[in-house]
Formats: sequence, structure tokens, C-alpha cells
Amino acid sequence: MGGRPRILLVDDRSENLVALEAVLAPLEAEIVAVQSGKQALTALATGDFAVVLLDVMMPEMDGFETAERIKHGPHNQDVPIIFLTAASTRPDFTFRGYNTGAVDYLAKPFDPWVLTAKVQVFVDLYLKNTQRTEELSSRIAEVEEAATLLAKDPTAEESLARLLGRVGQLRDALRDRPR
Repeated sequence: MGGRPRILLVDDRSENLVALEAVLAPLEAEIVAVQSGKQALTALATGDFAVVLLDVMMPEMDGFETAERIKHGPHNQDVPIIFLTAASTRPDFTFRGYNTGAVDYLAKPFDPWVLTAKVQVFVDLYLKNTQRTEELSSRIAEVEEAATLLAKDPTAEESLARLLGRVGQLRDALRDRPR
């Protein structure tokens, strides 16, 4: 795992992407900027992201459809999505944004300090979750190594059974962890 957390920016207007990159630069995250929903889905297939900032109004595939595909796709279903839009602050648009699985819905122009603080929360959560995953993976490897050694000792059957049970518990914890 390791490395810097990644933030996905999705907006069909390059000037908006440049502005977002400048606002989020202090976070020391890898910023991936794309200009369409289709490009966003492709980027998401390359690995995990700490958060997605998604414009609502885009040609071909709007932000709502993009968010629905993210949430129902094979990768990153649990990635937090923050909608950014100049389109509308109408309650039905806001409701639709949250209904597609977004964690926030911000109208442009937005306060850069507020946006940075919100994104920082998701970056921090991502980093903590990544650290926890690495710790669990390390523990699993240690227990599997011990189980292998015990398997070579015919008198250690009960200890081996307990150890293998613990491996199963650790694997379940790793699999069921929130992303």
C-alpha cells in the first residue's frame, strides 16, 4: 500500500481543475485530474482514492451518473464523493447528490479553506485506514508463519487449530474493514 493518498478531481472545465489543484496542493496528496465521467471511471480502476471531487454538470455523463457508476462498480464503491457544482443549489439536486452516495454537496463558488478542511478529513481517514490494513496484513503473515511451523509438529494440533482460527478472524477483519 503506502505512498501518498490520491484525490480524484472530475470537472469538464480545465480552469476549474487548475483552481482545485491549487487549493488542494497543501494536502501533499497525489492529485489526479480528469475532464469526464468516463475518464473518472478509468482512473478509479487504477487504484484507491481517498476522496473524489465531482462536478455535477458535465457533457455525456453528468456527475450523478458518474457517482452512481462509482458506487455500483467493481472498485472504490466506498470512496467518499463530494459534489461541487455551479449548476444549482435546488433541494432536488442536492437530494439527488446525496441519494447517489455523496458525502457532501457544495455550491460554487466555495470557500477554499472549507473545501480543503473537508478533503483533509477524508485524506486523514484514508491514511488511518491504510495503516490499519497494513498492520492487519502484517499480523496475518506472522500468524500464518507460526501456523506453518506448528504444522510441522504433530503434537501441536490444538495450538494449530487456535492459530488458524485467529488467522480467519484477522482475515475477516481485513475484508470487512471500511474503505
